[in-house]
Amino acid sequence: MNLKKVLWATAVLGLVVCGFIAYQIYSAIFSPNTQFNNNEAYVYIASDATFSDVKSSLEPLLKDLSTFEAVAKRKGYISNIKAGKYALKKGMNNNEIINTLRSANIPVQVSFNNQESLALLAGRISEQIEADSLSLLKTFNDTSFLKESKFDDDTKLAMYIPNTYEFFWNTDAESFRDRMKTEYDRFWNEERLQKAKKMGLTPNQVTSLAAVVQKETAKVDERPRVAGVYLNRIRRGMLLQADPTVIYAIKKETGNYDTIIKRVLFRDLEMDSPYNTYKYAGVPPGPITMPDISSIDAVLNPEKHDYLYFVADVSNFGYHIFAKSLAQHNRNKVQYTRWLNQQKVLR
Repeated sequence: MNLKKVLWATAVLGLVVCGFIAYQIYSAIFSPNTQFNNNEAYVYIASDATFSDVKSSLEPLLKDLSTFEAVAKRKGYISNIKAGKYALKKGMNNNEIINTLRSANIPVQVSFNNQESLALLAGRISEQIEADSLSLLKTFNDTSFLKESKFDDDTKLAMYIPNTYEFFWNTDAESFRDRMKTEYDRFWNEERLQKAKKMGLTPNQVTSLAAVVQKETAKVDERPRVAGVYLNRIRRGMLLQADPTVIYAIKKETGNYDTIIKRVLFRDLEMDSPYNTYKYAGVPPGPITMPDISSIDAVLNPEKHDYLYFVADVSNFGYHIFAKSLAQHNRNKVQYTRWLNQQKVLR
């Protein structure tokens, strides 16, 4: 009888111990293990991250890091870390967290606007994906890539069309650049190529002219009219005489693209630069900024008119007054010059 009692007690104790162990395992795997108050928290895991790095990122977000580590070992995550951006939901358990970090890399929206240099673009993009600005800039300027893609030092800005694109956060520099080339090729479809050809312009020339239009007017509805002015001047063999090209020439010469110039002076017009459209005829050798799609399409679909000149309209800021003759233009310009002087805009 005593032996039976001992065996029974041992069996009961064994069941209790097994139950406790099972509970601990179940609890470690399936009990909620988040401690943030928002509905979601984002975790960024770098391409070279170790499990220690992952734990450091998760430490502020989890109640119990030790149970997370135990489950990570059990599921083989420690030796199979995946880079990316991940969204953890409030109340997730360790099993759900590991599954998310394994397979739920979420894309990010990458946007850029009218950058005037690849260095500025690299800085902008590095704020949105894992690749750093130095690796991006080096990749952008890769001479073999530029030659293969039919770009050069003047035209390389044209490949980057401002927009919002979807990427994974852990995208590297080369993958980003190659995707931009793909987007460029997609943008220049047969319809746009034929329009450019009919105008006697290459895609790079269209983009270069669109960059001038971009700088001249922020009003999308006015861009086809401004584009029409420059195309009229080109057809007549006139100089473009676009102030933004002179400003860009100064920035390119000094290397300081943060320079603010609100008023072009007569001495600036004498600057010997192929970008100075007061001295050199035709379209600039490359874009002075990355123009919006609306500016490119404005050049490809210009307003048909006889205007050859325009000046800022001080009674309707953002828009311009257009003229067909130099005499009319000079009369229109008087009010703008007077306004500049009144505002003490000297440079």
